[in-house]
Amino acid sequence: MNPKVDEFLEKTERWQEGLTKLRAILLDCQLDETLKWRQPAYTYNKSNIAIIGGFKDFFVLSFFKGVLLGDPEKILVQQGENTQSARVLQFKNASEVDALKETIKAYVFEAIEVEKAGLKVEFKSSTDLVYPEELLEVFEANPAFKTAFFALTPGRQKAYNLFFTGAKQAKTRAARVGKYQQRIMDGIGINDCTCGLTKRKPNCDGSHKQLER
Repeated sequence: MNPKVDEFLEKTERWQEGLTKLRAILLDCQLDETLKWRQPAYTYNKSNIAIIGGFKDFFVLSFFKGVLLGDPEKILVQQGENTQSARVLQFKNASEVDALKETIKAYVFEAIEVEKAGLKVEFKSSTDLVYPEELLEVFEANPAFKTAFFALTPGRQKAYNLFFTGAKQAKTRAARVGKYQQRIMDGIGINDCTCGLTKRKPNCDGSHKQLER
């Protein structure tokens, strides 16, 4: 159990009971627990398996590669028509989690087998930019981040994408995406000034230099 997730759940005013029950099931499946994109996430051998979180009208268990699961109970939902990989289980109360406990475990174990087999989802981009898998994965896990990214000007999107894809190793690409996530959520480009003093936004006029005197 990750203490950061303990803190997350303690601060969660809505859906706390249901998310706690989902957490217990995922941990019982011997997954490692961490906090990614401000949400409890669960991994197997450092590969993402699932993430849990709450929305206004429901809370979810989202499988990163849910599209590759068999879904014999036909309960997985595609969140948004452009979501290519992730599929979610939606709940409106904690009792629904109890009723599906064994089914949830079966789906989790199948997701683990998908990772063991090294299966990949072939992402298709609807634009001229080719996004790295690490960025697409965050899009799938965090719709708000995806919305914020595509709300940026095309130039800012391209600059970020060039920076992310410029890293040769997947670990470095993922780290870069994580590092700049909040900046993107704030609508700030990778080359924009962030000193808060410039009068020539988004460019820097050197106003911050007075702080160095």
